[in-house]
Amino acid sequence: MNALKSLVESRRFETVISLLIIVNAVTLGLETSPPIVAEWGAVLSWLDRAILSIFVVELAVKIVVYRASFFRDPWRIFDLVVVGIALMPATGSLSVLRALRILRVLRLVSMMPSLRRVVGGLVAALPGMGSIMLLLTLVFYVFSVMATKLFGAAFPDWFGTIAKSAYTLFQVMTLESWSMGIVRPVMEVFPFAWMFFIPFIVCTTFTVLNLFIGIIVSAMQAEHEEEATAERQALQGEQEMILAEIRALREEVKAIAAARQG
Repeated sequence: MNALKSLVESRRFETVISLLIIVNAVTLGLETSPPIVAEWGAVLSWLDRAILSIFVVELAVKIVVYRASFFRDPWRIFDLVVVGIALMPATGSLSVLRALRILRVLRLVSMMPSLRRVVGGLVAALPGMGSIMLLLTLVFYVFSVMATKLFGAAFPDWFGTIAKSAYTLFQVMTLESWSMGIVRPVMEVFPFAWMFFIPFIVCTTFTVLNLFIGIIVSAMQAEHEEEATAERQALQGEQEMILAEIRALREEVKAIAAARQG
């Protein structure tokens, strides 16, 4: 069992699985091309089934090795769910599940520590991002009501309702054709409309959205520092163990020398 555990935790094993995930991603992408499917469809299907079988064996081995602790690791559960989706029948009403096979590519996240750190940082940032989303929602609601009252009569397609205003303002926030496509036509009817749109862009695009970046960066930094601290503690523990062994050897040498002198 220890040999099997060493195998599944080895760098070589993880590299092989990562390469298989990449190959599987390529084959699934090739299946979207009708000419390639017409000529190589059987080979692609065989490769897909073979790689999926390897994934199933891999998870089965990990379940045998880790037993109950297998389900304590969220990344292993993620792998199990992704592979489980691929094993579900994709016929009839469940044919949409065939498109979900590409989710297997996301297993690269669980195989690569650097990607796990990024995802861990994003997850850690979710509470702070929720607060910013609430703030952004309030800002959008206020400006949507104002835009509907100010411009709704003249531009009903853009600002006729609060929902339409919110969607138009979302486009403005992303800076997608906001000037020539929306603001300048509105300014032809309402010359001082820039006094509404510029503060909105400053409040959302240049302020609130940058808060998202700040929280995510801070969370990733905290994730990195936590991992670095754990590594330092592990290294310190190993050093203390080595020092303890050296002290024990010194005591043994002293005891042997004293016995010879006696």
